[in-house]
Amino acid sequence: MTKPRPRSGRRQPKGGSSHGYPRAARLSEVLREVIADELTKIDDERLDLVTVTAIDVDSEMNRAIVYFDSMFGEEGDEGVIEALLEFRPRIQASINRQMHARKTPILSFRPDEVIRSAARIEELLRRQPDTSPIGSADFSDDTE
Repeated sequence: MTKPRPRSGRRQPKGGSSHGYPRAARLSEVLREVIADELTKIDDERLDLVTVTAIDVDSEMNRAIVYFDSMFGEEGDEGVIEALLEFRPRIQASINRQMHARKTPILSFRPDEVIRSAARIEELLRRQPDTSPIGSADFSDDTE
């Protein structure tokens, strides 16, 4: 006797997802590429030195947080966010055109604090005097 086959009408891909990683991760990567590309086409000096570092898409894929960093630092965040919000309709339209999806997530923008924290830690480490025995040892030959 054979087992009855499921009647869902859809075949399940072998090994889970056909792409090997979750749909939200794929969407995040596509969004990052599309948004970064669109930012290069926008002629606004507030966005000249802005990099999209990561995108966090919610589980329903209705909203996405776009994390950015810029050479303007924390002082320039307000201007960058203002420009991104101003150009959000254009960016959303570009996403919609390129993704051919039923819906695209609504974008919000935040500075990437992870990148900045790492930069602060690196700067602090550079400022520390070298107190290791190896770094301060005199390796001259004292065998005279």
